[in-house]
Amino acid sequence: MSKSYLDAGETHCAIGHPKSVFWQWMLTIDHKRIGLMYAAVIFTFFFVAVFVALTMRIELFAPGAQILDGDTFNQAFTLHGVIMIFLFIIPGVPAVFGNIVMPLMIGAKDVSFPRLNWFTFWLYIAGALIALSSLWTGHGFADTGWTFYAPYSLNTNTNVVTTLVAAFILGMASILTGLNFLVTIHRLRAPGMDFFKMPLFVWGIYATAWIQLLATPVVGITLVLALLEKVFGIGIFDPSKGGDPVLFEHLFWIYSHPAVYLMILPAFGIMSEIIPTFSRREVFGYRTIALSSASIAGIGYLVWGHHLFTSGMSDLAKTVFSFLTFFVAIPTGIKFYDWVATMYKGQIHMTTPMLWALGTMVTFVIGGLTGVTIAMIGADIHLQDTYYSVAHFHYAMLGGVVFLLFAGMHYWFPLMFGRMYNEKHAKRAFWFNFIGFNMLWFPMFIAGYQGMPRRYFDYLPEFQIYHQISFFGALVFITGLIYMFTVLISAIKKGEKVGPNHWNATTLEWHLPSAPPPLENHSKVPYVDFRPYEYHHGDPVVKFNYETMQRID
Repeated sequence: MSKSYLDAGETHCAIGHPKSVFWQWMLTIDHKRIGLMYAAVIFTFFFVAVFVALTMRIELFAPGAQILDGDTFNQAFTLHGVIMIFLFIIPGVPAVFGNIVMPLMIGAKDVSFPRLNWFTFWLYIAGALIALSSLWTGHGFADTGWTFYAPYSLNTNTNVVTTLVAAFILGMASILTGLNFLVTIHRLRAPGMDFFKMPLFVWGIYATAWIQLLATPVVGITLVLALLEKVFGIGIFDPSKGGDPVLFEHLFWIYSHPAVYLMILPAFGIMSEIIPTFSRREVFGYRTIALSSASIAGIGYLVWGHHLFTSGMSDLAKTVFSFLTFFVAIPTGIKFYDWVATMYKGQIHMTTPMLWALGTMVTFVIGGLTGVTIAMIGADIHLQDTYYSVAHFHYAMLGGVVFLLFAGMHYWFPLMFGRMYNEKHAKRAFWFNFIGFNMLWFPMFIAGYQGMPRRYFDYLPEFQIYHQISFFGALVFITGLIYMFTVLISAIKKGEKVGPNHWNATTLEWHLPSAPPPLENHSKVPYVDFRPYEYHHGDPVVKFNYETMQRID
């Protein structure tokens, strides 16, 4: 039996055959190692953004200046947004679990273009370093917000150019990753695995990859146009030069609203793996969940205009965009219906991954329903650019995407490392996170409804109580994050050793000769003549002989 991909010396490299363990990791083209390196970098950036956000919460604890002035607050706000959106949430699930798990799920030895995968990781690192370099050069980090709205982004003296270049490079990495995953899913599926035998997480990655490939070039072009105007003074978006700032908003949101689904669709795929595994039932409505992922990706291209209801849009356009925004909730509702139906009369195992999945159902439903509220034209006029929008966004992204990323971390942890974390401590960490998250963000719905504007450095005294509750919620939430990562990191070395199918799951990544997986994954190419998620009286219907990779009935 071959050694694990975690063992020193057991890897394929893009250049040569280095003996140094460090260079074996830096030059690896093994998809699992690349996924782990993404995880290490992405979560490092995540904690940087979290502590920047905590700094802003301290500043907002009371009216007036506390520890930051207005300009520094704007830079901190932009830094938090850029890191969270471009360096963490957008690449998070695809880069980590799309790399580590997706090839295992379809029976492939690696992605289609391993060296391109290695190149895109270092392209991501280059973009991240360029973005952060502006902290120490010129007039500091951009102060525009992560949306870079014109004309302010074209007139400010801060390092917007550096940040725009970094965002362009990160977008290129996203496009290449999406292309790689599309080719992998089309060309490297195991024999017998047609599209409706793929695990639902692979469907999520597949729909996401199309968004990466088709929508990301739009924002790339937009960033290039902004750079041309910023550097050469060409009038494109600046009205003082004959440009149109609303054009920038259209171009930006034509990408950035599909990007919301780019973030959530692979996370929904994680939910679709966890629910049947810990309900010990075949997933209800497999085809509708799969097709709803494609539907959300498709409809998501058509709803960007609801971000511009207050920009002077015609009544007809507002009505069309409002209708389409309501319509995109239908395939999302189908997913939730099917997940609940899967749990109905199932043998529920309340493990840590299942806790995270159920907690996400609560937080994302709040985020989704409040999004429907903003899609109502009349309500949006009142709620636009208030803390209501901030709370909605974080309930959907943090309470949806990031919570499911954490669920996936706990679900696939025994597969990735061959060890198990302490369930008791992991569950406690979940409750710290869940309670702290709701303390942090729910008061902002009330403050926003009462008129508290977002992105403001100062505020009126009547909003102080909401900011103070949010501050204490932030402390509880950060405590939970530190607790959770401490439990997981300690388990990598000290956790109890487990076998290859710790959760008694049914999908192909669990049918491996060992945990962690060997270097080239499955010992032989498996033949898939069954549907995923088949259980009978709580036990998987299909099992494999690890040597022949043939089905055992």
